[in-house]
Amino acid sequence: MNIFDIIGPVMIGPSSSHTAGACRLGRVANKVMNNEKPLDVTVELSGSFARTYKGHGTDRALLAGVLGYHSYSSEIRSIFKIADQEGITYHFIPKDIPNTHPNTARIMVTGVNGTKCTVQGASIGGGNIRVDYINGMKVDFTGEHNTILVPHYDRPGVIAAVTNIMWQKYKDVNIGNFKLSRPVKGGIAMMTIEIDGMPPAGMIDDIRSVQNVTNVILIRAI
Repeated sequence: MNIFDIIGPVMIGPSSSHTAGACRLGRVANKVMNNEKPLDVTVELSGSFARTYKGHGTDRALLAGVLGYHSYSSEIRSIFKIADQEGITYHFIPKDIPNTHPNTARIMVTGVNGTKCTVQGASIGGGNIRVDYINGMKVDFTGEHNTILVPHYDRPGVIAAVTNIMWQKYKDVNIGNFKLSRPVKGGIAMMTIEIDGMPPAGMIDDIRSVQNVTNVILIRAI
């Protein structure tokens, strides 16, 4: 436990769960989009998010995160005006998302270059978050560490090839957590790799070059 677990995050209020955590969820979508400017942002809000999002500024915080702002950025207060000036459309839809944490949001972003992403996660208290799905694939990470997402075809040897590259060429990289999501045998699967520190130059490209790897997404600690 550190001091921020006790006193909470530095933030624009009023709520660490409904504002700071919401902004951090939005920032995950920003990272998945690789900072591509959004053209349209649609957010489905479930549970207490759906009931209180206007009063607690959850809508402003989510949109600010998608646009790349931090939980402490003063721009959160005027983010609707900023989005309007930049021609970004945004929609907030209360919706029951079954079997989820009470503070759950599903963020759907379309970028100016046509890139699309969907991020679903929850604000779990004190500004902390848990990311549950990226583009429909099950994941499980908090954003506290640099996270590498590796969507790939479920074929023998792909996981070994990725981890061998990291071990053989980048021995100083320490894997803090590794999880695999495989909804259908032989289909698209997702590796979630949390690492200590930043990935060295070249590592992401080397992983991307592995046969049957379809993409590599680096989400820097938020």
